Amino acid sequence: MNKRFASLLLSLLLLLSVIGCAVPSRTPSDQTAPTAIWNGRMSVRVEATAVQGPQAFSSTFELQGGPAQGHLHFYTPLGSTAAAIVWSPKQAQLQAGTDIQYFNNITELIERVLGTQVPVAALFAWLAGDHLSLDGWQVDQSQFDHGKITARRSSPLPSAEIRVVLEP
Repeated sequence: MNKRFASLLLSLLLLLSVIGCAVPSRTPSDQTAPTAIWNGRMSVRVEATAVQGPQAFSSTFELQGGPAQGHLHFYTPLGSTAAAIVWSPKQAQLQAGTDIQYFNNITELIERVLGTQVPVAALFAWLAGDHLSLDGWQVDQSQFDHGKITARRSSPLPSAEIRVVLEP
């Protein structure tokens, strides 16, 4: 698996964390349980920078956990694992095929893969249905009851967009 694909998978991981499939109920909650599980389809798009070309990725996923600890799996169209991300307060790991990369934390992993920062804690809040405002991000949860979340960032550059469609 090439480095660009692995980077896109990581980008999606963060985005999925925020937008991922919700557990049985799609009712907004005050807190995401540590054992929350989201399944669905995610797409991530990050505009080009002076250092890195544009990135785009789309995949089915399974996300379990929360901002401090969890795991995220991305699947191929045939259902096999394309990439897996596991994180804890002590480290984060990205595995794509036989290639395994280690990072100090999930925030570093995402920034290295996407070339930009993604608000991990906010992503989990959005997945839980919470209307958390964050500078630079516009989140559309108007279709949350139908399992759809869209988050866009226009500033700081590069601009990014995350779309999640959760399975019922």
